Amino acid sequence: MRLLPKNREHGWAPYVWLVFLCFFFFQPILGHAKTREWLVTIGVTAVFLVIYFGIFWVKAPLTYVLLACMAAMGLGLAPMNQGASVFIIFASSFIPWVFGNSKRAFIAVAGLLLILAIDAALFHAPVGFWATSMVVALGVAGSNIHFAEKNRADVKLRMAHDEIEHLAKVAERERIARDLHDVLGHTLSLIIVKSTLAGKLLDKYPERAKSEISDIEKVSRDGMAEIRNTLRGYSTYKLSEEIQRAKAALQSAGVVAEAESSEIGMTPAQESVLALIMREAVTNVVRHAQARNCALRIAPVNGNCVMEIEDDGRGGFEIEGNGLRGMRERIEALGGTLARDTSAGTKLRFEFPLTGNEKH
Repeated sequence: MRLLPKNREHGWAPYVWLVFLCFFFFQPILGHAKTREWLVTIGVTAVFLVIYFGIFWVKAPLTYVLLACMAAMGLGLAPMNQGASVFIIFASSFIPWVFGNSKRAFIAVAGLLLILAIDAALFHAPVGFWATSMVVALGVAGSNIHFAEKNRADVKLRMAHDEIEHLAKVAERERIARDLHDVLGHTLSLIIVKSTLAGKLLDKYPERAKSEISDIEKVSRDGMAEIRNTLRGYSTYKLSEEIQRAKAALQSAGVVAEAESSEIGMTPAQESVLALIMREAVTNVVRHAQARNCALRIAPVNGNCVMEIEDDGRGGFEIEGNGLRGMRERIEALGGTLARDTSAGTKLRFEFPLTGNEKH
């Protein structure tokens, strides 16, 4: 049977504190106590140990009862043995940990000192008992109040750290999920488009079909590299390269692509996010829009960066799917907004500030 619960922060210290019990044995030893006194001393010590270790196991309000019993033992035994002050000292040392906060602990210590003063005045407790109890209890309780408060602050700090670590892991999983969705969606869509085109060209235009098959191999290799970099967190994307990739993907799907882009001063993180948004939007055009034309426009507007992707396809649904949700989350992470118009085809407008208002 364990005397202390597992994983307590005190470690083996509670066993060391029991060395102070020796003060309770000084008077019987030095005074050559008789058998009856020794039996009382040993019996009281056994009861104290039960109370002492019990405090580590139980919770309020039972802990308050055990502390009261410990203090009562000291007060009751004082006329027989002035070393009973050790029970008052032990009770005072527990008060800061049991009462939960500094204010309640100070009130409890003050109440204990008041009881000692009343006991000394009305019941003429030995001076050695109440003087020792008051001085040592005040010092022990005062220092433990500080350490208990520091311990509670450390616990809160660890909990906050654990929560931050958990949120960071969740955010990283979400980032990987979004990046994989964009990378795989674009890559697989392009492979499907080019495979379909190669199949149609195979009989009449074998050379063009061979070229498309070579492109499929290149797209597959590039996709594998991007997936590895995404999982490692090394991925960076250039907007100029993504525009060229988008035009190639649209043209392979038989969509006429127009791109207008101005030089904009963006951070690498902003540029990567915008490139991934464009990739997902273009992938949706290739997959679902059934469009003939698609226009890509990027320009600075009043200190913001605005990107518009517009097609003349069948329009979108009101329900927001995973792809659109991922694009919205990305642009909102930059402090921006997404507006969608599906009245004639689909028009997506992404806007975010260029002045470092990025959310972290």
